[in-house]
Amino acid sequence: MIKHAEWLVVGNSKDFPFRIGRTIRLNDNEIAVFRTSENKLYAVENSSPHPKGGPLTEAMVSGHHIYDPLCDWKIDLETGIVQEPDHGQIKTYTIREDGEKVKISL
Repeated sequence: MIKHAEWLVVGNSKDFPFRIGRTIRLNDNEIAVFRTSENKLYAVENSSPHPKGGPLTEAMVSGHHIYDPLCDWKIDLETGIVQEPDHGQIKTYTIREDGEKVKISL
């Protein structure tokens, strides 16, 4: 059996400015949402894969990457993979705009 995605409305398009992270809480998930300068939305877990941890919402956005605000690790927003020479991965979520509504699939 194929499970259909559940899309949850997390805000309006205007709630997600360019190159600034926003924290969304859905059930037990804390998610960081970023809009790139190319106007593309990305959603990732809001927890650094660095051993010291920390939130990612304050990360600097560059292209489709973010730079962890505490340890400067470069993380790909599309895959969640930390770029070399560091290593690790964060969970990514599917996000879309439906008219003025922003929706995330868990």
